[in-house]
Amino acid sequence: MQLLLKRPIIFFDIEATGLNVASDRIVELCYIKCFPNGTEEIKTLRFNPERHISEEASAVNGIFDDDVKSCPLFKDMAEELATTFQSCDFAGFNSNHFDIPLLIEEFIRAGINFDITGINFVDVLGIFHKMEKRDLTAAYKFYCDKDLKDAHSAEADTRATLEVLKAQLDRYANTLKNDIPFLAEFSRRNRNVDLAGRIVYNDQGVETINFGKYRGRSVSEVLKRDPGYLNWIMQGDFTQNTKQTFMRIKLRG
Repeated sequence: MQLLLKRPIIFFDIEATGLNVASDRIVELCYIKCFPNGTEEIKTLRFNPERHISEEASAVNGIFDDDVKSCPLFKDMAEELATTFQSCDFAGFNSNHFDIPLLIEEFIRAGINFDITGINFVDVLGIFHKMEKRDLTAAYKFYCDKDLKDAHSAEADTRATLEVLKAQLDRYANTLKNDIPFLAEFSRRNRNVDLAGRIVYNDQGVETINFGKYRGRSVSEVLKRDPGYLNWIMQGDFTQNTKQTFMRIKLRG
């Protein structure tokens, strides 16, 4: 089934130096930009992360320090990428948990204010977990009857994710709508306010803290009653997006 698009959507996958969104860096990014007229634009980029790629990450993605030492820095490509991604929806496999937060962190570090307001994020893994509960390799085999070769290379994973979503729309035609906002909502597995899930909406739609001693408490209430808490957040090992979200709530009053 072909995707019914009202605007372009970016299917993408990231390989990184590790799994810490706050401190790790992107070393490879592949995206397939799908347009409403059915055309596609695909590109794979590698970046010098200016830090060691962990042995655990290299064992999974096959990328080592020497492979990217002469590649451009993310910040050198950030403006071009932001222009390419502007006004697009996004889709990936487990992307809401890792790829999207890490991408936004890289933009912030590069000084790019990439506005995600109104953007739909379709997490194909979210659909898969609700319907079948497996990983990408299994999803590709189940939906497309193909073996995923070169798993954990960004391009192979990105292409597989696009094909899996199309196959999901065919298989679950009675449940899923070929509509990106619907798929974004259906695939969402949390009610995060920030991308890392440190702040979530409760059942009443109130922004609440999702970790530590104030878990379940209103962010606004905590910031009013504990003036030092915001300073602790701003100096702590949290993502820039999380810090910005706390600050935005604070300034809103």
